[in-house]
Amino acid sequence: MSTQPSEDIDRPDKPSAPATSDGFVRGVSEAIGGPLGSHAVRPEARRGRFWTATRIILALTCLTLAFSWVQKSPCQSGDWQENVQYTRFCYTDVLALYYAEHLNEGAVPYRDWAVEYPVVTGYFMGALGLPIHAYGEDHPEINQGTWFYNANALVLSALAVLTAAVILALRRRRPWDAAIFAISPIIFFTATVNWDFLAIGLAAGGLYLWARKHPAWAGVLLGLGGAAKLWPLFVLGPLLVLALRSKAVRAWAVAMATAAVAWAAVNFPVFYWYHESWLRFFRLNSERPIDWGTLWYVGRYLDGKWNSGAAGDQGPFQWLSDHVPTLNLVSYALFGLACAAIGLLAWLAPRRPRVAQLAFLVVAAFLITSKVWSQQYVLWLLPLIVLARPRWGAILAWTVAEFGYFTAFYAELMGAGGKPVIPEGTFVLASGLRLITVIVLCGLVVREIWKPELDPVRRTYADDPDGGVLNGPDAPWIERLRRTFRVDHSPAPLDPPPPAEQVVAKV
Repeated sequence: MSTQPSEDIDRPDKPSAPATSDGFVRGVSEAIGGPLGSHAVRPEARRGRFWTATRIILALTCLTLAFSWVQKSPCQSGDWQENVQYTRFCYTDVLALYYAEHLNEGAVPYRDWAVEYPVVTGYFMGALGLPIHAYGEDHPEINQGTWFYNANALVLSALAVLTAAVILALRRRRPWDAAIFAISPIIFFTATVNWDFLAIGLAAGGLYLWARKHPAWAGVLLGLGGAAKLWPLFVLGPLLVLALRSKAVRAWAVAMATAAVAWAAVNFPVFYWYHESWLRFFRLNSERPIDWGTLWYVGRYLDGKWNSGAAGDQGPFQWLSDHVPTLNLVSYALFGLACAAIGLLAWLAPRRPRVAQLAFLVVAAFLITSKVWSQQYVLWLLPLIVLARPRWGAILAWTVAEFGYFTAFYAELMGAGGKPVIPEGTFVLASGLRLITVIVLCGLVVREIWKPELDPVRRTYADDPDGGVLNGPDAPWIERLRRTFRVDHSPAPLDPPPPAEQVVAKV
């Protein structure tokens, strides 16, 4: 085994073939003859063809989003009689909040109504909703809610396609990794449940710019993403940890500064002129009780098996449910400890972890420890796990668990409305399986950080394709830290895959 990837691996004209690099795809490919043989006409040899891997992936993304729009069509009128939004799995906050946030009355977000979302999401809602309301005033025959949903679905779908394009751009030698994203049932069911693709698109653009060594602009997009949904700001944590390891702190400081400026610039108008409205998002998150399907929800249910829940007879999760400020502190503390452990792992690992690996671990840790885990938050993890660990098998298992939770959650909502469908224990089981599969994904990513020879991306790239300015030698203090923790391992060797010429042709 050699300590460096072979020259063959690092050639830009040798893209990775999923049927040879992924065990799950290899097994499935047996149904159509197995991996491509050495005597076959390889795809890269057919110059001038229209259906390249990139175009196929983007077309599949568009097709999945089109099917998602059709799947949501029973709810687009807003006439949600007899729980149609749950029985047809077509519920969307986008349509519901058009009325709940008074956009249908022409209310300007934050000025006339304290929108419950960060400001970029509020701006986005107003930018689409207010013109539709104004047009609807002159054309009462249109359904404003339907128009608002469709306008949002169009823009959010474009952002989803942009995210797929970023994955393709970051994995030029592994284009079929993006197929995991393009055809995911997660996108099919949740792409337009809320405005999460606004933050995802901005965060994806930030990661791309960081990979292309533009830390200032990367910070701008991450800051704007954090002003749409908080989680894109978490990416700055892994970047700091890796920057400390690779002597690139100046680049990180630039990204951090521009992220702070971008975040402050879009927040300042609302903060200054409509301060109480600006505070609503933060107050709501501070005051919210334990939400559906979280670790704390599962724990409270299990507590109820042994404790009545009355004063003096409560388990720890039941007690925390009644003391939300303490629950907040415990949740933040657990997330902080998880981030500290991820940082230590990043410094002790034999090779510098990839940006996507640490970003996935941090965002997953936030969801696992949070008291709120809305169904559409699964979208946060999807592009990150594709970049962090593009293995079909584990991701499909997680997707099945997420779909199980999705169906159980809607059944639970129907039960909360007075029409019980499933026992509470079934919903808790679905919640637990979702939690377990995310933890398993985290464990698999950690294993590949500790044993980088198992990392499929490192078999194709000499270094982190997302690393940008981070790619380079370690800072001297890393070796001293390893000695302090008695971690003595040299950079792990990588076994290159066999050259294409050695792959046995399938007859």
